[in-house]
Amino acid sequence: MILIKQIFSKIPSVDWVLLGAIIPIILAGLVTMNSFSGSNIFFDRQVVWVGISLIVFFFFSTIDFKFLRKTGTVFAAYVAITVTLISLFVLATATKGAQGWFNFGFFAVQPSEFAKLVLILLLAKYFSRRHIEIRNFKHILVSGAYAGVMFVLVALQPDFGSALIIFSIWFGMVLVSGISKKHLLVVFTLVALVVGFLWNFVFYEYQKQRIMTFIHPMQDIRGAGYNAYQSTITVGSGQILGKGLGYGTQSRLKFLPEYQTDFIFAAYAEEWGFVGVLILLFLYAVVLWRILATAMNGATNFEILFGAGVTIMFVAHLIVHIGMNIGVMPVTGITIPFMSYGGSHMLVTFMALGILMSMRRYSSSVHKDLMKNEFLGV
Repeated sequence: MILIKQIFSKIPSVDWVLLGAIIPIILAGLVTMNSFSGSNIFFDRQVVWVGISLIVFFFFSTIDFKFLRKTGTVFAAYVAITVTLISLFVLATATKGAQGWFNFGFFAVQPSEFAKLVLILLLAKYFSRRHIEIRNFKHILVSGAYAGVMFVLVALQPDFGSALIIFSIWFGMVLVSGISKKHLLVVFTLVALVVGFLWNFVFYEYQKQRIMTFIHPMQDIRGAGYNAYQSTITVGSGQILGKGLGYGTQSRLKFLPEYQTDFIFAAYAEEWGFVGVLILLFLYAVVLWRILATAMNGATNFEILFGAGVTIMFVAHLIVHIGMNIGVMPVTGITIPFMSYGGSHMLVTFMALGILMSMRRYSSSVHKDLMKNEFLGV
């Protein structure tokens, strides 16, 4: 009881505008998810995960996470999540062809989601200590090596979608850290080499087929291109005002696969139409605005870079998910924040926001010596 009172006494530090934009998005996902059948296990489980995630969000917002500014702490977290990703190949059972989950029966945990948050923390710490000498190209290579280990381990599961998000987080944080133009060209060259290596030695045939389907989407609409084809039809059929809640024929008749996760945006667009999509995108814009506003008021570069990393993660998820739903990006199985079914993703997003709220609350108490040490890069 005392702990609960302490938590609620600190709740005013929460950004209520941010939370006010998130709640309608969550409800939109739940309503869309539940409009397909009377008894829906995905809806029931998602309600539980939303409740747990909100509790974690409020709890994290009350904790002073100054210990995350210590190099040893974030590096220990990096080692732990790396070992966890490696253990998946031994302990995890394949689900839909990928060894990406620890299945505990009544729930499953996806470590790659937690890896995204750990990578943001690690890169925020790394670049905040080296912002003065960031133009030294070795820091791009070192940070790339940290991200590269995660990228390869996730890609080998295989989970190309999450691997793409991990790459986006690294690349975006490299850009905001202040990389020089010539180094940017080198990075693009390295990316091209990595893509070539992955295509020839890492990607499975079905992953190559998905990419080729993106280039030529109509060549195999009954096979590899079926999901993307049905998704574009579903989005388009919503037209201006949508078909109405529960009247999405493409979704209800199960022409659209994975409507609760990979293609929930398409299912939403069919029922709510173009107007509903505009409202949804506006809510996401408010979320991103509030995250950036909190980040820009950070006491040190660590807080600023952490907020930037969280924003990059959200934007990457939005672009990839919506892109594959409207047929302009390959189908990679990426969720959309707060809407798609998935406990691990929901929990990690609220953990990240909870840490951000904590930084917002305790930013004024940062010791001057800490700020001075960060400026000197020590």
